Amino acid sequence: MKNIILISLIILFTGCKEHTKKEEIKSVDKKETKKKKRPVALENGKFFEVNGKKMLYGGENKNQHFNITDYILEDEQFHYGIGREKFPALLKPEFISVNEASKVWADSTRFLLAKSGKEVKAYSVKDLTKHEIVNDVLDGQPIMAAYCILADLGAIYDRNYGDKELTFALSGYTYYDKDVWNGLDGFVFWDRETESLWWPLIGKAVSGPLKNVKLIEMDKSKWSDTTWQYIRESYPDAKVLKSGQDFERPTEWKKIDDVTSILENYSI
Repeated sequence: MKNIILISLIILFTGCKEHTKKEEIKSVDKKETKKKKRPVALENGKFFEVNGKKMLYGGENKNQHFNITDYILEDEQFHYGIGREKFPALLKPEFISVNEASKVWADSTRFLLAKSGKEVKAYSVKDLTKHEIVNDVLDGQPIMAAYCILADLGAIYDRNYGDKELTFALSGYTYYDKDVWNGLDGFVFWDRETESLWWPLIGKAVSGPLKNVKLIEMDKSKWSDTTWQYIRESYPDAKVLKSGQDFERPTEWKKIDDVTSILENYSI
C-alpha cells in the first residue's frame, strides 16, 4: 500500500513539474513576441489638415510638412515623428582608404559593399545606423546605401529614374504592418525632389507625386552584405565611408515639376 502511495506521489510531482516547465516556456515565448512600445504619431498630433490637404508633420518650419493626401498607408501605424532632417542622410560623403580603415574596423564588422566598373565602395553598417541613408555616386551613377536597424534591412539602390535623379533622406517616422516583414517597424524615407514618402519594406513610394513608384534596388551582382575581412582581402583599393560625418541641412532644393516619365516607366 505504501509503495502504491509513493508511486502516485512521484507521478503527481512529475506531472506538476512538467506543467510548470510548459508555463515557463509559454511565458518566455510571450516575452519574445511582445512588440516594443513606440510613440504613436497619430496620438501625438502629427496628422493635420491645411486647406483641405492631409498633412504629416515634418519639422519646425511649416514648409517641412509632408502632403500625404490620398496616401496608401494607415495613420495609426506610424511611429515617432521627430522631424525630417534629424538624421544626417549624407549628400556628399567622404571616404578613406582600406589601409586607414583597417585601423578602425575589426574583420567581423558588417558592411554593405557596392561595385561597378573599376570602382568599389564600402559602407559600414555601424555608420549606416547613424546616417540610415548615404546618397552617393558609383562609377558615374547615382546610388543610395541604406540601412534600417529596426528591420535589419540594408541594400544599395539606384537613384536614377530615366533622366531624373532623386535624393533621399529620413522622414523622422517608422511604419509597421503586421503582414509585412514580420510586423517590424521600418524607416520611412522621403525624396527631396518631389517630397514623396517611401517605405522600403514594400519597396515603393507611398505618398506624393511619385506614389506607387518603385525603389530601384541595384543589381544583386553589384552589391553585397559582407564583412570587413572580405573587403580588405578582396578589394584593397576600395573607398571606405569615413566615420563621424555630418553636414548643414539644405533649406531649399531644386524640385522636379514633371514626373510623368517616372510614373510611366517605374510605377508598380
